[in-house]
Amino acid sequence: MSDIFDEVSEDLRADKTRKLLQRYAGVLVGVALLVVAGVGGRAWWREHEARESARVADMYIAAMRTAGTDKPAALAGFAQVAADGPEGYRTLARLREASIKYDSGDRDGALAAWDQVAGDASADRLLRDLASLQWALHSIDSGDPATVAARLKPLASPDNAWHALAEEAQAMLALRTGDRDAARDTLKRLAQDVTAPDGVRGRANGLLARLGG
Repeated sequence: MSDIFDEVSEDLRADKTRKLLQRYAGVLVGVALLVVAGVGGRAWWREHEARESARVADMYIAAMRTAGTDKPAALAGFAQVAADGPEGYRTLARLREASIKYDSGDRDGALAAWDQVAGDASADRLLRDLASLQWALHSIDSGDPATVAARLKPLASPDNAWHALAEEAQAMLALRTGDRDAARDTLKRLAQDVTAPDGVRGRANGLLARLGG
């Protein structure tokens, strides 16, 4: 008797399952299609991003190769990367544009470009600080001393990646304004800073010797 009851129960469950499938078949198919589309869409997007990154990288490298021989072509290439590329490439391209402009004699254009990157909140902080440092370094000789000093102050903080170069720039600015004592103190600190690059420490020692420090 128990076998008969088991068979009846199984038949009832199967019939109930068929009715549920008939009732919700459209929904289940739709969900399945969405899952498949989602997986396929993500795969397509990853492939698209990879192709786009490779395309922008090629553009950037091509502009770098022409920078030494054809500056207008290099500027055009970097401008295209800055307009179309992802954020990291855009910022690097703008920094290279600024350097080429300065080397080509367009000082005002270069300073404006560095200043623009320095003030771009969407750019990486390390590159923003580099742009600010470049602006200051290229303004030491003729820029307003107070403005240049204000730009260098946060960069010279010990926790900043560019602090050694910023301090070196502070020493140069102090020499420009005639404050040899301040320059000497900064150079002494740099010469003893084991975290500073060897080149910076070497230049600091050389300047100290010339200043009698």
